[in-house]
Amino acid sequence: MSKMHVTTSINGEPMEFLCDPSASMLDVLRGPLGLTGTKEGCGTGDCGACSITVDGRLVCSCLMLAAEAEGHEIATIEGMAHGETLHPLQQKFLEMAALQCGICTPGVLMAARSLLEKNPDPTEHEVRFYLAGNLCRCTGYDKIVRAVMETAADMREAAR
Repeated sequence: MSKMHVTTSINGEPMEFLCDPSASMLDVLRGPLGLTGTKEGCGTGDCGACSITVDGRLVCSCLMLAAEAEGHEIATIEGMAHGETLHPLQQKFLEMAALQCGICTPGVLMAARSLLEKNPDPTEHEVRFYLAGNLCRCTGYDKIVRAVMETAADMREAAR
């Protein structure tokens, strides 16, 4: 089977890679690209641990063929912080202990960021609905939801 050449952008950087036609985006991210922040939880799109954005749309990278990245802008958890400066969501998750083992955390953060980019003033119900595709086996969801809600409020205040 011949490899496919893919030209894309990942976390704002131009990127090229070769992949098998059947390789998932998750496998390419974690393998040849060395971006291991995106986690595999289920491999079937049920847990959200592998969430990334493609042109701003939240997707499970385990369900996306790597070849589908051609010409698209991919964002992963590695692109969330700016150097040593954490994204406000990452900082709030640390402050509020909204994580434990870390398997679900990258996907939850990507989903939460996607929500706040679309809706900077979500209700608790909207946060819970938007994060419903992300399974956390360790913490329960209250600290996660509160961290997202507080981050939204902090970001709105900072924008004033």
